[in-house]
Amino acid sequence: MNNNIQEGARYRHLFFDLDHTLWDFDANSRETLLELYEKMELKEQGVYDFDLFHKSYLLNNEKLWDRYRKGFMKVDELRWKRMWLTLLDFKIGDEALARKMGDLFLDLLPTRKILFPYAKEILDYLQNKGYQLHLITNGFEKTQYTKLQTAGLDGYFLEIITSEGSNSLKPNKEIFDYAFMKTGAQKNESIMIGDSVDVDIQGAINAGIDQVYVNHLNVEPAIQPTYTVYSLKELEEIF
Repeated sequence: MNNNIQEGARYRHLFFDLDHTLWDFDANSRETLLELYEKMELKEQGVYDFDLFHKSYLLNNEKLWDRYRKGFMKVDELRWKRMWLTLLDFKIGDEALARKMGDLFLDLLPTRKILFPYAKEILDYLQNKGYQLHLITNGFEKTQYTKLQTAGLDGYFLEIITSEGSNSLKPNKEIFDYAFMKTGAQKNESIMIGDSVDVDIQGAINAGIDQVYVNHLNVEPAIQPTYTVYSLKELEEIF
């Protein structure tokens, strides 16, 4: 790694989010659900429309992740209940099927490789400039490590902080405190880069560090981050 960060540069440690920021979760989960839909012959079991199935899954997944982040739900419950609720939307009350779907989904999802445009290029750019790159993710440990390996991102990050490994979740301050401890980073030289205002940006604010909102969807944020970019390439204008 080159060590050519400009003298007096404001940041040294860049903490990235993974899903929806670098790794295109929506595109990858759609591909995975389609494979699951076909492999498990869900149409024959009453899930008559894939697009409705996909839409229902996204709604249920987000609702349960919100409960998980707030401490109302355990990981294992989340993994199968998002499938259970989606099946119920099709009047199918089959818990055994939901559990099988949950397991297969987690086997298939990390093998997807769709990244947002310029993801590897921006990581190369930042690494070559001498920045210390780290990851803070609410995802499951095994799943996130597999995603990084499969998509060819595992060589970029010095420390990978997961919610399981830290026993905390963004936007809680504790996961950031754990990250500072693991990396030796000082707050005044650290910045969080992520796509979620409620999770990444608010989490960084809670932790007392600057933030870059990666606004892929071009939505108006409820709170004002330190920086906003609309593509990963625009990070070059900050760093």
